Amino acid sequence: MFIDRFFEDIEIGESRTSFGRTITETDIVIHAGQTGDFYPHHMDAEWCRTQPQGQRIAHGTLSFAIAAGLGAGDINNRAMTYGYERLRFPKPLFIGDTVHAVFTITEKKPHPRRSGYGLITEHTELKNQRDETVLSCDHIHFVERREPLEQ
Repeated sequence: MFIDRFFEDIEIGESRTSFGRTITETDIVIHAGQTGDFYPHHMDAEWCRTQPQGQRIAHGTLSFAIAAGLGAGDINNRAMTYGYERLRFPKPLFIGDTVHAVFTITEKKPHPRRSGYGLITEHTELKNQRDETVLSCDHIHFVERREPLEQ
């Protein structure tokens, strides 16, 4: 769905939650093929049984891609991604985990060089079925202002 929300329309504290998605072995295998990351923590089930986690762990970059995809429902014609900051993986993500993402607006500020835009920070948390955070990051959006700031 396309929406039109200017910088001024977005409020700190707004929050949204995505639908759920279950992580599969296929997710991990395809991601390994796309990235070339065949590290044994992701690919070798027998070796992983001998390690502290006891099972394969999804790639951090796979977790990040899934979180980004879960947030991509509505398309704001007035915004685009500026970048991501403070990316962390506090808990592992496993095959069979069902995740959802929680997105919360935490900061708004003028763009330092472009008076017609502002920067919105949306804190992103990917949570498993036990409500444990498996990914945390700040997604920075470049958002058009309704009225440019005076220079």
